[in-house]
Amino acid sequence: MMYKDQRIAVFIDSQNMYHSTKSLYNKNLNYNKILEYAVDGRKLIRAIAYVVKADTSEEETFFDALKDIGFEIKIKELKVYYDGTKKGDWDMGIAIDAMALANKVDVIILVTGDGDFTALVETLKAKGVRVEVISFKRSTSKELTEAATKYTDIESLDEHQDFLL
Repeated sequence: MMYKDQRIAVFIDSQNMYHSTKSLYNKNLNYNKILEYAVDGRKLIRAIAYVVKADTSEEETFFDALKDIGFEIKIKELKVYYDGTKKGDWDMGIAIDAMALANKVDVIILVTGDGDFTALVETLKAKGVRVEVISFKRSTSKELTEAATKYTDIESLDEHQDFLL
């Protein structure tokens, strides 16, 4: 159930959503629309976008745009290993932040399709927190959609094209 006085926190797994949006549509995600949809008239306590810095020319513009929308940005450097593989994810950081805020909000909204968050969702729900997940169902773990208190498939929304840039 949703009500106007719910205190919410929104966590966006930018890497996951970037790759999902690119692979499905070859477009970018509209972070302003995501935040507007997630909040839905409720009391936003925190909105955090977790990003990986890869030293591209567009990054600073993107980071500034996120700040202008109202996101707090957490940045992690892309790790490049000796064999050339690259890694940059925020799974642990998102989980730690969500657990730290669990006693301060009524709802935690995860914008990701990553099934690694299923255990986090179950733990938050056990603590009495409503957990909403927003993503593209075609690139989302079935376990994550089933674990969420509420799951929203962006593609099922009438205005789903508004979520793309």
